[in-house]
Formats: sequence, C-alpha cells, structure tokens
Amino acid sequence: MKKLPRLLLTGLASLLALMALVGGLLAYFLYTPEPELPRLSGTLSKATMAVAGGQRSYRLYVPKDLPPRAPLVLVLHGSGEGPQAVRRGTGYGFDRLADQHGFAVVYPKSFGFDWNDCSTIGDTAVNGVRADDVGFLAALVARLVGELGVDPQRVFAAGVSNGGSMALRLALQDPQRYRAVAAALTNVPAPQNFQCPTVGTTPSTMLVNGTEDPLVPYAGGEINLLGLFYQGGRVLSSPASAQYLADRNAIAGGPQVSLTPTAQGARVEHHRWQAAGGRTEVELVTLHGAGHGLPQPWARRPRLLGPSPMEPDGPALIWAFFERQPK
Repeated sequence: MKKLPRLLLTGLASLLALMALVGGLLAYFLYTPEPELPRLSGTLSKATMAVAGGQRSYRLYVPKDLPPRAPLVLVLHGSGEGPQAVRRGTGYGFDRLADQHGFAVVYPKSFGFDWNDCSTIGDTAVNGVRADDVGFLAALVARLVGELGVDPQRVFAAGVSNGGSMALRLALQDPQRYRAVAAALTNVPAPQNFQCPTVGTTPSTMLVNGTEDPLVPYAGGEINLLGLFYQGGRVLSSPASAQYLADRNAIAGGPQVSLTPTAQGARVEHHRWQAAGGRTEVELVTLHGAGHGLPQPWARRPRLLGPSPMEPDGPALIWAFFERQPK
C-alpha cells in the first residue's frame, strides 16, 4: 500500500515530462515572434459593408497625402486568418510600400474559414450559406473607387495561400476589374478540383511559389500538411499552372528565363511569358529551397511550414510586377 503514492508520483512526473516535451515541440514548430510595427505615415481603419444581405469586413491602410487616382491593392489572407494576420505575416510589407509609392491597401476578410476560390474543396460556408466572394470584392473595389478616388484602371489583387487561390479566381472570373493579380503559395486546381466559371483571357498574373512548400506541392498533387492536416484537393504543378495561364492568354512560345541570386545564397528563378504588344504577361517566380511563406526581411513563418528565407522581399517583388503594368 505504501508503494502506491510513489507509483502515482512517478506516473505524474512522466506525464508532466511528456506534456513539457509536446509543448516544447509545438513551440518550436509553431511559434514565431511578431515583426515590429513600422512607423507608417497614414492611418489604418476598420470598416464593414452590407453585401447580399450580409455584413462583410475589411481593414484599409491609406498613406498620408494619397495622390488623386492612386492605385489600389487588395491583399487577401490565408485560410483561417484575417487582415491583421496577413499584415503581420508579410512584415507589414504592403503598408511600407504604400508609403513609399503612394497607393492604398485594403485587407478584406473572408466570409468562411476559406475564401470561396476555384477549388471544390474548402470550408467556405457559414450556417449553410456560401459567400459570393467575387461579388463582395467587386463591391468593395467600387466603394473605394468612390470614397478614395483611386484609379479603377489600376486595381490589383495579391493573395497568399488560400488568398492566392482567391486572387486566381479573380483573374479567371472577373478579369476586367483587376489590372494584374499576384498569387503566392498556390497553384491552379487540377481539372477534377476546379469549379470556376472562366471569362476569356486573364489580366497579367504572377505566381510565387517555393520548391520546399510542405502544404501546396510545387510539383503538383494533393494539398495537405504532413499527409494529415488540411486536405485541399489536387492542384497542378507551378510550371503547369503558369503555362495554363499563358495558354488562356494565347501567348505563343516558351518563357524568358532568368535567375537572381540573393545575398543569403537563395536562388530565385523567373519564367516570364509576354503577350504580343506587351499588355499581358504571366510570370512564375520559383523560390528554390523556400517553404509555405512569402519571404521578406521582417517576419519568419512557423518551422512547420518549411524553410523561411528572408529574401527576396516578396511584397516588393509583387509591387514591382504591378507597377510595370501599362494602363
């Protein structure tokens, strides 16, 4: 009878040690320090709007002395995230660029856990209702064109992960509204996983993907994490996704290829398809050795999502793509 407390204490100690080990592993693979909030010139506001009988929300960053008919950039968050998460996850990079180059940035919030993108798989409904996210974003653009006086011919959409998938849907389904889109950490859904109606050609489109992405496979296949979490359906490879977009725009011939080394030794490979006349282009940016995160020098992604290089500056790369598009 006297041995029972000792056995209980030994078991409790073992359980506590196991819990500490699991907690340490979770912290190691999931924790990342938040980037320091930069000094910004403008104001960040939060607003809602009624769309199709429901309330949708967004955050808006407007730099000081925004010029008339400035560009507007939509930045779309990933699954289960929101406006603040994508601002932090990109190191506030788009806000910094807005200050430097004089454009407005809006961070919309998805209706469900996921954006209602082109994949047939995703948690896009709330109480059995699926949102028309294409319609919501169109209404949001119209509101900001009226309120801020931004240029309707210089509206751009960028997204990361599931937000990147939503940006692809905008390119395919609402191409006249967006001068260009950038889709990071995503690929075009495979035919059996594709639900989007498509309308003719697309605007200029950039894909930004890492070769070591453990969630969205660069080489194509099933979207999942470690084979256990977040089943997202099958996607094309990154090169096949870019070729699909080039084919939709009837861009003949192969891409121009260039390689950019970084100070940290990472390799950044560019494949660029250019339409005759130069108005529409498709670019695939391959981040060799990178995981599921948009690189930038201010914030790392969790280790669970693969290697997290600090170069190149992903938001700046995307803005340079947007900025060079002719009206």
